[in-house]
Amino acid sequence: MSRTPGASVGGQAVIEGVMMRAPNAWAVAVRTPEGEIETVSHDLPRLSSRSRAARVPFIRGMLVLYESLVLGFKALSWSAQRAVGEDEEPLTGRQIAGTMAIALVFFLAIFVAAPLGIAKLAEPYLGDSSIAFNLVDGVVRALLFVGYVWAIGRSKEIRRVFEYHGAEHQTIHAYENGRPLTVDEIQVYPPEHPRCGTSFLLIVVIASLVVFTLIGRPSLPWLIASRVVLIPLIAGFAYEVLKFSGTHGGDRLGRILAAPGLWLQKITTGKPSDDQVEVAVAALLASLDTDAVEEVRARGPVCPPAWQATQHG
Repeated sequence: MSRTPGASVGGQAVIEGVMMRAPNAWAVAVRTPEGEIETVSHDLPRLSSRSRAARVPFIRGMLVLYESLVLGFKALSWSAQRAVGEDEEPLTGRQIAGTMAIALVFFLAIFVAAPLGIAKLAEPYLGDSSIAFNLVDGVVRALLFVGYVWAIGRSKEIRRVFEYHGAEHQTIHAYENGRPLTVDEIQVYPPEHPRCGTSFLLIVVIASLVVFTLIGRPSLPWLIASRVVLIPLIAGFAYEVLKFSGTHGGDRLGRILAAPGLWLQKITTGKPSDDQVEVAVAALLASLDTDAVEEVRARGPVCPPAWQATQHG
C-alpha cells in the first residue's frame, strides 16, 4: 500500500465522536441523539501552523502538548453539547482554563506526589540507594498510569469512547496508506496506531524513570520541583521518539520503540462499529483542505453519511 506524501494527521476520541487534526485545521464530528453526524472545523492556531518554534525539535513537542490539551478540551466541550442536544451550553474560555487547572492538579497529585510519597515510605527498606528510590518512584508511577487507564476503561461510557478512539486510528491508517475511505476498507486496519497519545504518555513515564534515576535523590522539595520542571522537557523528547517510531514503522528500531505503546493501546482502544467509523471519516474530511479532499475523492467511494454530515463553522 502506498503512503500519501506528507499526509500526517492525528486526533482523539470525544463524547460520541472524534476530533481530527490535519496540517492546517482541526475538526470534530459527533453522532447526535437523532442519529445524524454534525461537524465543526477551525483553522489551527498560529502556535502550530505558522510558528517557527513548532519546527524546532524537542521544543515542538512541548508546544504540541500544550495545544493538544487546549484543543482537546474545546473538542470535548463541543461534543458534549452536541451529543446531548441543543439545551446544553458549551464551555467558556474561563471554564476550559479552570478544567485544565483541575486536571493539572489531579495529574501532579496522582502521578508526581503519590509515587514520591510511596517511595519515601519505602526508604527504610531501600537504604541510601538513590537508584532504588527512583526506581520505586518510577515503577509506582508506571503502575498508577496503567492501572488508571485500565480502571476507567471498565466504565460503559468510557468503553464507548475507546471504540471511537479505535475508529479514529483505523481511519487514519486508511487515509495515510492511500486507501478509499469506506467502512469496509477502514475496518481491516487495527485500532492501534504508533503515533497515539497513549503511546506518548507511556514514553513520558518510561523516560522520566530513567531521567529521575540519573538525577539522584535530593531533598523532597527539590524532588518535587525536578518532576514538575523536567516533565515538559521529557515530553519534548517523548514527542520526537513518537514521531520517529511513526515514520519508521517498517524499521526494526521503529517497531521496538512503538511496541510498548501499541500494547497499552489494547486497553485504550476498542473495535468500532461501522457507524462510529462513519463519524471518524466525517471528522477527517472536515479537517482537510480542498486539495486533500479532492485527493480522497479520487481514490474511490467514501462513506456516504460522512459526506452528508451537517457542517457548523
